[in-house]
Amino acid sequence: MVADVPGTAALATASHSIAASHGYPDGEQIPLDLMIAAVGRIAAAVDLPVTADLEAGYGDPGATISRAIDVGVVGANLEDQLTPLVQAARAVEAAVAAGERAGVPFVLNARTDAFLKAGDKDPAAVLADAVERGRADLDAGASTFFAPGRLDEATVTRLVEALGPQRLNVIGVPGSLPLATLQRLGVARVSYGPWSQNVALTALAALAEDVLAGGALAEGTRRLT
Repeated sequence: MVADVPGTAALATASHSIAASHGYPDGEQIPLDLMIAAVGRIAAAVDLPVTADLEAGYGDPGATISRAIDVGVVGANLEDQLTPLVQAARAVEAAVAAGERAGVPFVLNARTDAFLKAGDKDPAAVLADAVERGRADLDAGASTFFAPGRLDEATVTRLVEALGPQRLNVIGVPGSLPLATLQRLGVARVSYGPWSQNVALTALAALAEDVLAGGALAEGTRRLT
């Protein structure tokens, strides 16, 4: 469906959404074989480049990326789970090396959980940690650096200044900065993670509520499958 929308140039999977659609919680709970099969089916169904969210690499980032490439994936998210900086950078290096061995111009989007797991830490320290991790990941060969969280304009501005324009990926969540603002600030990419799935499920829940109240399908509903 999304692949047919005019202007669509690539597709990205969300690990949370794929896990949920198979009945698993997020966080590498879905078996790797099932995740690889799912992203492979998506890659085989479209003519567009597909990048896959492969969480932290399931214990072996290089091997996991190699398996994803084998099923047609040309990019991936790889999260650090706040492991020590050296360990996180080595995981990025292993993932990038897998693409080089396959002869694929692989696009690695290295993600940090610094903001998501900030808790009650000093915001300045959290930002400094994210900047340090971003620089290390980019130096290790990542194409872009993903810092999910509901970031304000000052934080996004500082990250772009520290990492360079068109290197930062942020997430779109309810209440996040508008796309026009993020573009102006120099953000390279905006992901929506499980929120696109939540949009669809919100519509399904609304339909159930309407039907139970005696209503019907909304006018203008499109048949997309």
